Amino acid sequence: MKQPGFFDVEERLARLSGLGDQLEAFSRTVDFEVFRPDLELALAYSDRIKGGRPPFDPVLMFKILVIQTLNNLSDERTEYLINDRLSFMRFLGLGLSDRVPDAKTVWLFRERLTQAGAIEGLFNRFDTILRSAGYLPMSGQILDATLVAAPKQRNSNAEKADLRAGRIPEDWQDKPAKLSHKDRHARWTLKFTKAKRQDDGTMPSSDLPIPFFGYKSHISIDRKYPFIRKWKTTHAAASDGARLREGLLDKTNTASSVWADTAYRSKANEDFMDKEGFVSKVHRKKPHLKPMPRHIQKSNAGKSVIRSRVEHVFADQKSQTGLFIRTVGITRAVMRIGLANIVYNMRRFLFLERMNASA
Repeated sequence: MKQPGFFDVEERLARLSGLGDQLEAFSRTVDFEVFRPDLELALAYSDRIKGGRPPFDPVLMFKILVIQTLNNLSDERTEYLINDRLSFMRFLGLGLSDRVPDAKTVWLFRERLTQAGAIEGLFNRFDTILRSAGYLPMSGQILDATLVAAPKQRNSNAEKADLRAGRIPEDWQDKPAKLSHKDRHARWTLKFTKAKRQDDGTMPSSDLPIPFFGYKSHISIDRKYPFIRKWKTTHAAASDGARLREGLLDKTNTASSVWADTAYRSKANEDFMDKEGFVSKVHRKKPHLKPMPRHIQKSNAGKSVIRSRVEHVFADQKSQTGLFIRTVGITRAVMRIGLANIVYNMRRFLFLERMNASA
């Protein structure tokens, strides 16, 4: 086996480019340097006069989080694949002899951003890039929510009751190691899935309820492009409809129409939208113990054609990036879902830029 040389590496990278390296497309399209001010403000790096090994470049570390989110990687797997893959090294600007951040360093970087509450600022920074590129929120907005799974907790009924009441169970208070591994913010809920046809050809009268543990990702997308413009993270049992009045509506959208499913239909929401100047296109509910009127059926069907676009966003996040909460606590869940939303917008930006270039 011959000793690999510089030109051998360059040739391999050229082949990766020819095969369609997504990370190379990210580097060409997204200017990651725009995130530097927000990263440095959040991290508040100490003066290097104190000595010690200098920290890794914050933009490089943020790009590692992008890689991690794109591929649904643990910190340990991220460290290994950066050392193993030429495409990852090129995206990060690292050579074969350069020092690579280890798993602990990646965890500490993400934790510092999490505790600083930096994810909202980073999301808004990229939204500013989208607007500067001409992708303004247009044609109205669509709201929806999806469940995001977290590792299940094995708690007793008494412990569950304490958690629902906002208390720390007494048995956990003097066991800090146990407490650090217990997610006190995620909740159980029921997820309804379409019932399958039975062996005799009949369909059950109701959908199947499946217990689910974790969090909920609430988003608002613009109808035109569609990018995620507003978002919020709650525990899985939180009401969808109440979130509409908690900052999910984008007042900068050029149109006033708001589409959403029946979970968002309430008098409080209708009054709120009317007061704020929005036009409700929210699905109407079926009257209790009465058949759905024909004109409401037709109206809901027309709204569904538009509203279904938001389902594509969730499908993309779960199929392409494997959206899942590995961490403990809602603060870290917000960071994880926020990163997933930024990466989705980046991937959507790449797609639209590629379409515009080929047009």
